[in-house]
Amino acid sequence: MRYLPLTATDRQAMLATIGAASIDDLFVDVPESARLDGPIHDLPMHASEMAVERHMSALARKNLVAGQVPFFLGCGAYRHHVPASVDHLIQRGEFLTAYTPYQPEIAQGTLQMLFEFQSQVARLLGTDVANASMYDGSTACWEAIGMARRITKRGKAILSSGLHPHYVSVAKTMAKYTGDVLETSLPTLTAQPDIDALIAAIDGETSCVVVQYPDILGRIADLQPLADACHAKKALLIAVVTEPVALGAIKSPGEMDADIVVGEGQSIGVGLQFGGPYVGLFGCKEKYLRQMPGRLCGETVDANGKRGFVLTLSTREQHIRREKATSNICTNSGLCALAFTVHMTLLGEAGLRKLAGVNHALAVAAADRLSKVPGVTVVNNSFFNEFTLVLPKEARPIVRTLADRQILAGVSLGRLYPGVAELDHGLVVAVTETTTTDDIETLATALEEVLA
Repeated sequence: MRYLPLTATDRQAMLATIGAASIDDLFVDVPESARLDGPIHDLPMHASEMAVERHMSALARKNLVAGQVPFFLGCGAYRHHVPASVDHLIQRGEFLTAYTPYQPEIAQGTLQMLFEFQSQVARLLGTDVANASMYDGSTACWEAIGMARRITKRGKAILSSGLHPHYVSVAKTMAKYTGDVLETSLPTLTAQPDIDALIAAIDGETSCVVVQYPDILGRIADLQPLADACHAKKALLIAVVTEPVALGAIKSPGEMDADIVVGEGQSIGVGLQFGGPYVGLFGCKEKYLRQMPGRLCGETVDANGKRGFVLTLSTREQHIRREKATSNICTNSGLCALAFTVHMTLLGEAGLRKLAGVNHALAVAAADRLSKVPGVTVVNNSFFNEFTLVLPKEARPIVRTLADRQILAGVSLGRLYPGVAELDHGLVVAVTETTTTDDIETLATALEEVLA
């Protein structure tokens, strides 16, 4: 809430110093026709702090809170349980107030945390190295495309039809300024991802192929044949992971020879929070390390042989290389990366695998139950905790109806791909450990009623 500490006397003194008689004098260069002639219409005048708090609280109560209703939203934003200890630790003053660790001698705790984060992410993605995080998954995806261009000296990227449309949108926006050519296509409501089509499209001008794993419809593909095809044409394979919990149950992209693996880390340690902040994950093969964007923390020893941590390979950054920097990314999602690391540490490998197993089992139960709703079919023959339904009616108004009934039923493909009629009947349903069997039955029963 805005706080104005200056008194009328303070303001008069400031105006006198700059030679203005009143605040209105500061706006003499603005034509009178462009100035307000009084208070903003339909906007209430100032109120007391308590009155504003009551008003804002009343507005907040209109929101449908994820934890209070059956929740099946997904498509890159997942509701997982975050232990209370995560928030407790990241709110300690040593972490919460720490800024970019340019002075490693006074930021050892932050640097050590980032080093641990990198180690966890590299292990999770199956890559040799990982950086200290990026803004979010979509910007990490674009940075990977730019990195592939620098490595291959080619400017054409092939984007899978199963790549999240928001990631595609970010890439298209950035490509306007770099000259990269992006080949894209729309998904089809079929059980198989577009791996064969991607392989057929690779040619001598291709810098990289970008594929999501699991993809926007929740489908899981074996990436090894695609990696082999990319490498045969001297192109790179970029794998995008929007649900990192899945990697507790399925083979990592790095194990299938992906060159660069990026993703969104929100599922681990970071709540939904109305769309942000998120935390981007970025890993690659060691031979491409010097082309990786963002910053990297390294482990070393000081003059006395004591273990310490530093920012390393910072020649990639603008303050050293300026226009030759590999990226304009100049910071990282430090606090969210810390939340990721704390949660991952609490889980451990065994805990992550158990969490993944619970997610998958509940998703299988949900798919089985929802497939019994008359007129509803499940697209997938493979999935982790997210799958796609085809409804006998357009999904978007049905989703709206169910939301009015306090059920967040899933994400309509018509919302993600507006104007694409063949996707209007698609509904992506996500299930996590926070979903109960009662929630699944509530959704199935409601769908039966709405579709009847």
